[in-house]
Amino acid sequence: MIGDPSTARGAPLNVFNFHVAFTDESFAGGGGGTALPLVEGAFAEVSGLEATMEAKTIREGGLNHLSHQRVGTVSHATVVLRRGVTRARDLWRWFDLLAGGQYAGRLTVAIELRDGQGERLMSFRLLRALPVKFKAADLNARASEVGIEEVHLVHEGLEHDA
Repeated sequence: MIGDPSTARGAPLNVFNFHVAFTDESFAGGGGGTALPLVEGAFAEVSGLEATMEAKTIREGGLNHLSHQRVGTVSHATVVLRRGVTRARDLWRWFDLLAGGQYAGRLTVAIELRDGQGERLMSFRLLRALPVKFKAADLNARASEVGIEEVHLVHEGLEHDA
């Protein structure tokens, strides 16, 4: 069974209250240890939380009117995190260390959707995330809005729990 019929469905959730945390779970030792928290951030936007399966098409001889569809390879989109520019340089430092070949650490990124009281409703986890792009805010002397920086992450798995 895919879903649990005993759970209440309720109204759709608001998606404007969320929290992002970066941890290095390699320090947990894989034996139930605790993960090392590295960065937590208030982000304005998270996009790219998606997984796509490419179906395998199998044709059967003599059946020209149909093809069999089978499960294929799953791929994940690049996740983009956007936040207002601050003096914190944690995400830039992570990208810079990897780009310079000084540090090969991949991180687990937990994205929690929260209710109005800050309680966790559900979460997504990006496994073994790696920053592949860092974009500083556009500078414009005529602008009055907050500058937004972004980091693009690739990862090796997307977990989702409610």
